[in-house]
Amino acid sequence: MIVSKKFIPSLFTILNAFCGFASVINASNNEFETAVLFIVYAAVFDVFDGLVARILDSASDFGVELDSLSDIVSFGFAPAFLLYQFFFIEYEAMGILVASSVLAFSAIRLARFNISLTGFNKDVFYGVPTPMSALILCSYVIYFHDKIFTKEFSEIFIFVLTISVSLLMVSNLRFPAMPSSFSWRAVKSNPMQFIFLAAGVLIIIFTKGVAIFPLGLLYLLIGIIITIFPAKKKRNVAQKT
Repeated sequence: MIVSKKFIPSLFTILNAFCGFASVINASNNEFETAVLFIVYAAVFDVFDGLVARILDSASDFGVELDSLSDIVSFGFAPAFLLYQFFFIEYEAMGILVASSVLAFSAIRLARFNISLTGFNKDVFYGVPTPMSALILCSYVIYFHDKIFTKEFSEIFIFVLTISVSLLMVSNLRFPAMPSSFSWRAVKSNPMQFIFLAAGVLIIIFTKGVAIFPLGLLYLLIGIIITIFPAKKKRNVAQKT
C-alpha cells in the first residue's frame, strides 16, 4: 500500500497530541518537570509538521483542522491542567477559573484562526501563538516560580502572568512567525530572523531550558514593538501557530 505524502506531516501532528496527553498524565502524578518537557516536545513536533508539510507541498485543510485539535490538547488543556495541579488547586473555584483561562483563550484563538485562514504560509501572527504561551507559562512554573521572587510576590505574579498571557493570545498584537522555509533564499531575504532563531535555540539548549521564559518575554516585547512600529512592507498575517 502506498502511503500518501499528506500522512507524514499528520504523523508529527498526532505525536504533538500524544505529548500533550503524556504531559497531563505526568502533571496528575505531580511530575511537573516531565510534564513541561512533554509540552516542549509537543512544540517541536508542532514546528516539524508545518515544515514537513511545506517541504512535501502537502498542506491541506485537513492538516489545519488536525493541527488545531492537537494544539488545544498540548497547548491549551495540558498547560492549564499543569498550572492548576501545580499552584491554582489551592484556590478552589478561583484557581479553576484562572487556570482554565489558558484553555478557553487557546480554543478561541484556534477557532478564530480556522475561520479566517487564507493560504498556508504566514510570517506574522495576531496574538501570542498557543505553543509560545504554553512554553512561557510552563517554563516559569518550573524554573522561576518561588525561586527569584519572594513567595508573596510569586503568588501574585503567577496570577498576573496566567491572565495576561491568556488575553494576549486573542489580542491584535503582531508577532513574528517561524520561517516558512529554511532555504538559502529565505535566509538571504530575512537574515535577522534566522540569526535570532538559531541563537534562541542554542541558548535554550545551553541553559537546559531555563532561558525559555526570558526569551518568551523578549518575544512578547518584540510583538509590542512591531505592532507600535510596523514595517513598511506589507506582511502576510495569521492568528495561530
